[in-house]
Amino acid sequence: MIPIGNYSYEIRLHGALVAFEDSRLDAAAIVASRRSADGLSRHQVEAALDAEQRVCRVTLSYSSSLFTRRASYEAVEGNLRGRISGLAGRNEIVIKLGRFREVDAAGFLIFRALIIDHVRVRGDEHWTGRVAVIDPNTLAAASIKQNCAQRNSSEQSWIYEPRMGDTEHIELDEAGQIVRRRDNRDITAERIIAGTRR
Repeated sequence: MIPIGNYSYEIRLHGALVAFEDSRLDAAAIVASRRSADGLSRHQVEAALDAEQRVCRVTLSYSSSLFTRRASYEAVEGNLRGRISGLAGRNEIVIKLGRFREVDAAGFLIFRALIIDHVRVRGDEHWTGRVAVIDPNTLAAASIKQNCAQRNSSEQSWIYEPRMGDTEHIELDEAGQIVRRRDNRDITAERIIAGTRR
């Protein structure tokens, strides 16, 4: 399992800094935030984890200079049930969880790391399955088929396909945490060591 601790990343688009992401993982929870480099928007997420580091409850918020949107979800009997509140009122969503009950919450790297870690723990070199994906903009959840596979037979290098047409190259450290990620739109994320942030 991924070790508990703090994880921080710089996110860039075509080399330009666009956001900072910070996560805290412990045995039973994730607390994370991502803020734009200009300070105009912010995502926050809190998730409760079961003994296998799978998400059983998650609350999210997205705020900008114009509005705030909030959502909460809970895994119940093979489904992910949630509510979204914002300017347009309140919506309820129910989607079916995949076989391994994976959740990708608002694009935070810590959730991607957990999914890959579960694949590694099972001893698989590749995996295809349904993931409950919570969109970072709308906070709406959808069940989406995703793929990942070891790159060049290396446990530290993975190709991840979050949806058709999108590809990510992900590098892990020996503990299984993401060190860097680059996708086909030239968005990169690189882990930063405490005290080295600019």
